[in-house]
Amino acid sequence: MKKTKILYVEDEVFLAKIVKESLESRGYEVVLEMDGEDAVSQFNTCAPDICLLDIMLPNKDGFTIAEEIRETNLEVPIIFLTAKTQTTDLVKGFNMGANDYIRKPFSMEELIVRIENALRTKSNSVRQTAEAKDEIKIGSFNFNANRQTLVNGSEERKLSFRESELLRLLYENRERVIDRKDILNALWGSDSFFNSRTLDVYITKLRGYLKGDSTLEIITVKGVGYRFVTE
Repeated sequence: MKKTKILYVEDEVFLAKIVKESLESRGYEVVLEMDGEDAVSQFNTCAPDICLLDIMLPNKDGFTIAEEIRETNLEVPIIFLTAKTQTTDLVKGFNMGANDYIRKPFSMEELIVRIENALRTKSNSVRQTAEAKDEIKIGSFNFNANRQTLVNGSEERKLSFRESELLRLLYENRERVIDRKDILNALWGSDSFFNSRTLDVYITKLRGYLKGDSTLEIITVKGVGYRFVTE
């Protein structure tokens, strides 16, 4: 059976050694990179199934690494392992295409649960994307989930990975109420407080992007979730 390959980018030598050995003892294949500058080339070389990225790294930070990975690969799960826990940091990380965020210090049990959950979410997302059309007509907009673009006439907006995934999910469930927890678990892997706050930010952003068409509306169903209405 093929081992799950993990690209682990961490510059704290002691922590890196412990995490790498612990993951390997549980059957994972771990490629460790300690220099942010070399992380993307290492990603291209080893083709991992999932990436674990520290944020504060020498020469290139984890946010930049995630952004560069997302330029060529929208599917591989990315988990940040970091002590940075401000809401602005969380939002920035998700904007860069991260799937999850684990605060240091963390337990190996939590890390493994998050890894397996991200891999399951990826599997479901890949299947759904394969079933979906490349380009979708939403009101006066043309939405391309693979290219992460939203076009209205001559205006093209480049969406972040998370914005694109959220819009796709809302559209696929249009005219129905989607539970907040279902959205959070589908796109972030958990319904934690930080993820919930981040979802609020993304809903606000999407409403702003779609305001050019009065027939489209993302309605908040208080205490439940959201309903995407298309007249």
